[in-house]
Order: sequence, then structure tokens, then C-alpha cells
Amino acid sequence: MDRNLALEFVRVTEAAALACSKWVGLGDGKSADQAAVDAMRKAFDRVNFDGTVVIGEGERDEAPMLYIGEKVGDVGPEAPKIDIAVDPLEGTNLCATGDVGAISVIAIAEQGNFLNAPDTYMNKIAVGPGAKGAIDITKSPRENLHQVAEALRKPVNALTVSVLDRDRHQDLIKEIRKEGARIILISDGDVSTSIATSWGDSGIDMIMGIGGAPEGVISAAALRCLGGDFQGQLKWRSEEERARALKMGIEDSDRIYNIEDLASGEVMFSATGVTSGPLLQGVRFKSGGFVETSSIVMRSKTGTIRKIETTHRVDGKAWVL
Repeated sequence: MDRNLALEFVRVTEAAALACSKWVGLGDGKSADQAAVDAMRKAFDRVNFDGTVVIGEGERDEAPMLYIGEKVGDVGPEAPKIDIAVDPLEGTNLCATGDVGAISVIAIAEQGNFLNAPDTYMNKIAVGPGAKGAIDITKSPRENLHQVAEALRKPVNALTVSVLDRDRHQDLIKEIRKEGARIILISDGDVSTSIATSWGDSGIDMIMGIGGAPEGVISAAALRCLGGDFQGQLKWRSEEERARALKMGIEDSDRIYNIEDLASGEVMFSATGVTSGPLLQGVRFKSGGFVETSSIVMRSKTGTIRKIETTHRVDGKAWVL
């Protein structure tokens, strides 16, 4: 893939973040999400590529979201065929409440290199480069905690684990605390915290628990670029979901997926902050009609990580990107 595509897609996540930033703290997550979707879809039309959404905000009957199977891009001369994993607003509730860690994200790969995951749940475990190879989702949380602690050369009681604050995680939380590890409970946004396991001094060593499968694939793509590790197993909410997954090509419904199964080949990743969090600063409104954004763009091929600070000028009611 052309490396310049990565920078083109930063403009797309910037557009989505700017659009939904107008809804931060207003309590209306649905409108914020729709604003991000509309801006992302429009921005895609300015990029020369032949894109297919393989990880989106739902399936075709859930349009006007960016749905699985949707075609995007300005298909001009020699447009590369690209698979796209998107979350225009990861952390919808975080945006609505003005809480930390909402971001706009895109991961891209050549055709066929992302797991075409249905809109279901996934049991996940993610760590940074220091613990790569030390996780096994088939083992107990206790075993994984001790293996990661050994890999990172620190005691279990010095580990910090991010877990979604859900009733389904009560037993998991008890087991982690029993071993003495610290827990950060998050209301949403497990892509951001998955990346944070590989992000400098974020203070997050691993994530564990059940969240969205689409977010799992996006997290795996980002961690491929950062040298981290990820494992996942789909968790079905109904037999109808299993049947849909079979039509999408998932024949083994109980398979354990490693990071390469979820995102293989050359992968690129872009994210822009909406609200400030462990990964990125959020959108900042400045005096004089200017707005600032913070983004990252990463490539698995080179391991390059670019941090991009951009100042946007407001022209009337429109964002000038």
C-alpha cells in the first residue's frame, strides 16, 4: 500500500472528530455518532481508493451508519483496493458525557487481510510489546496476570488492567483483585485502552474482558503497528448471530484468534482524539476562530508512529480541513 494513504486517512479521522466535537458534553450520543459518520463518509469521497468497509457500525440494514460491505472512496485511476475497519466515534457515551478517551479511528489493509467480523461480542486480552507472547486467552485470568507480570519483570500487584464496567465482568473483576492487580474500570472505549497498553507511560499494562468484536479487530490492527499482542474469541448473543457469521465465512464459531488472524499483512492505522484521554488530546477550541486536533498515524510495515498536531480554521460554519 502507498504510504501516503496513511496521511490521507488522518484527514478523514480529523473530519469525523471535528464534526462530533460539537456534541461533546451535550448528552446526545446518537447525534454525535451521526455527525462523525456523515463527516467520515464525505471525507472518504476525497481520497483516491476503492474501499470496502469490512468492520463498521453495523450491517447493511442499519444504514445510514457506515455498514459492513459499504463501498467508499473516490475510485479514480489506479485506485488501490483496500479493506477498511472504521469507528467514526469510538466512545459514543464518552462524547455525550464529555468523559475521557473518545476517539475517531480507521484501520486499513489490503483486501482480505481483516477478519470480516460480525457485529457481535468478543472476549479479548491485549498487552504491549513487553508482554508479547505471554498471553493465552484459554487460560484463567490468574494465569495470564502472572505470565504478564513475569514478562514485564514486575509483581502482579504492580499491574494495571483495564476492564469494561459491565455486570458480566463481576467474576473477572473479583479474580483480578484477588491476585492484587489494580483495575481501571472504563464505561466505553476499549480500542483506546487496548492501544494504551503499548503507549509510552499510559500506566495500562493489559486489557481483559468482553466487548465489541469490531473494536477487537481495530485494536488488533493498531497493536500490529505498535508491536503489542492481542487474542480474541467471538461470543455469540444468539444463534441468529452464529448463522450470519457463517454466511460471512466464519466456519469455526469457537475459534481463538491471534493478532495475525484478525489483522494480517501490511496494516495502517489512524486516530484523532475527540475528548482527551490516555492516548490523545481531544479537540480544542481556541480563540480567533481556530480549532486544534491531535492525531496518530501508524504503519505495521515500518513501525513508524507519527503524532500530528493540526490547527484548523473555521470559515463561517464550515470546518476547513
